[in-house]
Amino acid sequence: MSDPLAAIRRFLDRHPLPTPCLVIDVDAVRERYRALSTAFTAAGGARVYFAVKACPEPAVLAALAAEGASFDVASPGEIDLCLRQGAAPAALSYGNPIKKASAIAYAHSAGVREFVCDAESDLDNLARHAPGAEVSVRLLLDAPDSVTPFGAKFGCEPEVAVGLLTRAAELGLDPVGLSFHVGSQQLDVKAWDLAIGTAARVASAAGTPLRRLNLGGGYATPYRGSAPALAEYSSQAASSLRTHFGANAPELLIEPGRALVAEAGMIRTEVVLVAQRRAADPRRWVYLDIGRYNGLAETENEAIAYRVERAGGVRDEPAGPVVLAGPTCDGDDVLYQHTPYRLPLSLRPGDQLDIPGAGAYTASYSSVAFNGIEPLRTYCISGGRWIDESARSAP
Repeated sequence: MSDPLAAIRRFLDRHPLPTPCLVIDVDAVRERYRALSTAFTAAGGARVYFAVKACPEPAVLAALAAEGASFDVASPGEIDLCLRQGAAPAALSYGNPIKKASAIAYAHSAGVREFVCDAESDLDNLARHAPGAEVSVRLLLDAPDSVTPFGAKFGCEPEVAVGLLTRAAELGLDPVGLSFHVGSQQLDVKAWDLAIGTAARVASAAGTPLRRLNLGGGYATPYRGSAPALAEYSSQAASSLRTHFGANAPELLIEPGRALVAEAGMIRTEVVLVAQRRAADPRRWVYLDIGRYNGLAETENEAIAYRVERAGGVRDEPAGPVVLAGPTCDGDDVLYQHTPYRLPLSLRPGDQLDIPGAGAYTASYSSVAFNGIEPLRTYCISGGRWIDESARSAP
């Protein structure tokens, strides 16, 4: 795979942009999609549904649609966005089990025929507003904790899932299968074995062959640490399918978000202030023009530890410990107090830093205007050049 960071840094050298900004190399997204698709051939192949919420950039969606990807959507807005970028309605799966009746009706009118549910009231709304739709029931799992777990917000217990599959058929819907999600940034590949085993038991109890199994997302990205290779995830899926389903393995769906776009993006940020807060504390406080409210929401509880380095790449210069914080007047806008970071002792206001691996869940999480700060500006490149020429006139 080509080095997207090198391409992005060369681009920023030629086109200095106001900070903070996120630059995404769409070529790297394409390469990652192909690598993930190829890896899952070991499990008999899988339909790849990009989780749009991770990076809803039009250029990213258009590139993935051209590659033949499908899309996991969570709202009418995401449906419209995907359709505008060339996705076919049949390539969309409404994966959010929490949705209004009006959203179901809108999706069905737009041609979406695949939905996920985990509650009887949602199933009733699907029967009423999306008659005949394909339905997968989402399971609640007792899986190993991921870096950002979902807790008990989504999914139903296996006994309930059996009832929902039966009820879906009674309502005239097409109960095609089961879905689950083992948590975002899941570093334990064994989590999928537990989930696939649970799905097999539910299918057996329901008494109908499972035609489709949605393995969800959770495929991890290395930030400051390591993460399993894509082949480890696909090999685990293949092994678990053989163990739990034998020769009757269902069609697989996967919903990667972070795994496709995180490493394709980099944020450039400016140092606003450097201060020593306590004489007894050797750490300097380094305040950036990006924080939890304008792009780095996943630093909450220091869950995602991004790499942070001097703009232009790592250099050999004296460094010391720092606390990293955002620019707003909110006391919670502190990025890292407990995770150790070291930055150059020469760091001054106006210097620039790079945050690699920031293509996922950054711009899409930034607020509209907290403290009057605009959402994170995002630029997409291909072949080291602008994709949207109008971006040249960006402020």
